Amino acid sequence: MGDVAEQEKELMANSSQSEEIYTHLPDEQIKEIVEAVRAQDSDTVHAVLDEISIADTAELLSKINTDDRNELLSMYSEALDPETFTEMDQELSRKSLSAMPADRVAEMISDLETDDALLLIEPLDEDFQKEIIEKLSAQTRLVMEEGLSFPEDSAGRLMRREMVSIPEFWTVGKTLDYLRTATEELPEDFFDIFIINPLHHLAGEIPLSRLVRAKRSEKIKELTLDETHPIPATMDQEQVAHMFRRENIVSAPVVDDAGRLIGVITIDDIIDVIDEEAQEDFLRMAGVDQGDLYRAAISTSSLRFRWLFINLLTAIVASSVISLFDAAIEQVVALAILMPIVASMGGNAGTQALTVAVRALATKELSGTNTWRIVWKETIVGAINGVLFAVLTGALAAFWFQSTMLGIVIAMAMVINLIVAGVFGAGIPLTLHRMGSDPAVSSTVLLTTVTDVIGFLSFLGLAALLML
Repeated sequence: MGDVAEQEKELMANSSQSEEIYTHLPDEQIKEIVEAVRAQDSDTVHAVLDEISIADTAELLSKINTDDRNELLSMYSEALDPETFTEMDQELSRKSLSAMPADRVAEMISDLETDDALLLIEPLDEDFQKEIIEKLSAQTRLVMEEGLSFPEDSAGRLMRREMVSIPEFWTVGKTLDYLRTATEELPEDFFDIFIINPLHHLAGEIPLSRLVRAKRSEKIKELTLDETHPIPATMDQEQVAHMFRRENIVSAPVVDDAGRLIGVITIDDIIDVIDEEAQEDFLRMAGVDQGDLYRAAISTSSLRFRWLFINLLTAIVASSVISLFDAAIEQVVALAILMPIVASMGGNAGTQALTVAVRALATKELSGTNTWRIVWKETIVGAINGVLFAVLTGALAAFWFQSTMLGIVIAMAMVINLIVAGVFGAGIPLTLHRMGSDPAVSSTVLLTTVTDVIGFLSFLGLAALLML
């Protein structure tokens, strides 16, 4: 028994160690590679790059400084798997590829599946794009030019051209024989087989699992799913992700305006889209852009300046409200001490309601049928919390400053501001969405302005009315 216990402990320790190693690239190993690059020790660099995974290589390039990264890319780019750049932050990938010769980038793009190739080339400068495309084969060049012609963040940019499509008159046996013999023509991974008619229009699809269970003599047409989910090439990628999530599918065909099959989108691409959209919304709410970690300081400052300037203007509006009651504040100094509490509570309560609304909009859980129900619910939540915190803050203020009236004033202001926070926290993103604006971009600054202004106005106004 003791030996078994020791073996279990050793197995758990090894498992824990493996998890630690493969979760991230150790700093010691990064330092080792950097030192080898600086010493031009090509044997060590090649050995390490051959040993670590694609994700680890992407992490390595993201964590070393610009000079070391450029040196590694210029000296050892042939040792890097092209997929490494698809795992990197888009801004960092753009900067890294821009530092490489166009013929090397073209060579890497030719080795990738079309969706990954387009992912690398689309953020590059237009002139550099053209230079790379000129060095591609005629077929790959045509695919890249077609992909770039679709709208940004559309299904056409997301899809891959490598797929399995067969005529509708084939049998299961002929299809299986084709799959076994045409290995070089098949994509590396696929989940469904698409059925096309003589005009190359989509006629149906068959999951691979259904195909391998069928008898060889069965007609392909008899195995097709009752429902397919063709995606227009111009559909926004966020809508595509929503469809995948709602219909629980792992791949979907992409069609052009004429209904012809032109590509396929798979679940691995959708996972990246969901992650990208979530990060984008999260960063926009704070006025930050994707890729800020790797963008130059001056460029980052200029992008953030606009957001901070808007915040400055809204802060001036809130301050102007306070200035209307300067006489009251001079007479009752406690007002200056307590008024940030009212504004802060309103801001936090409003942010909670806003977050729920923005998420519901992003996941398509809100529509005309339940919009007002959500606003009404958040209003009630604000009223309930307003009453509860009114009792707490009112009692605290009355005890702190020995003034019952001051406690009543802050309690009333708390109720008012938390109700307003609920209404506007849910209402602002819904209104912006109806107007066609992205609620993740400007909801926060509008909400902060409203809760600050109403908070100060209600607290100081009630104090001037009831205490002076």
